[in-house]
Amino acid sequence: MKLPKFLLIAGLLASPLLAQAHEYDAGKIHIDHPWSREMPPSAPNAAAYFVLHNKGNSADRLTSASTPVAEKAELHQHIHQDGLMKMQQVQTVDVPAGGEVQFAPMGYHVMLFGLKQQLKDGERFPLTLHFDKAGDVQVEVAVQKDAPAAEHQH
Repeated sequence: MKLPKFLLIAGLLASPLLAQAHEYDAGKIHIDHPWSREMPPSAPNAAAYFVLHNKGNSADRLTSASTPVAEKAELHQHIHQDGLMKMQQVQTVDVPAGGEVQFAPMGYHVMLFGLKQQLKDGERFPLTLHFDKAGDVQVEVAVQKDAPAAEHQH
């Protein structure tokens, strides 16, 4: 059975849009567009970003993250201290009831130490987020040359 040309063309045009948007749900936690920036071949580390939405009536907590593409993954945040921006590890990140937490450049992020391979534009890699209440959630992180467009940065 042959598909009409317009359906084939429409499918090809829509596929890049579908590849860009990806969301995940675990209990009352909604995870929007996990992404990471493509790094130079010599970079030993990278970071992953996303937005956490808590659609529930009680708070949850992100306790850690893990991925097979790095030796270790840690929760980090940038803070302004003594007139300087500094990155520091945090043990947990609270996700308030009915609220959201953005993991974005110069804010919260998952730091990936000891990359086992270069992260290249267009690829995806698994990242498991560990929550107190929502449990473990595996997401696919999209590697991009640049930060995503504004519609993904709520």
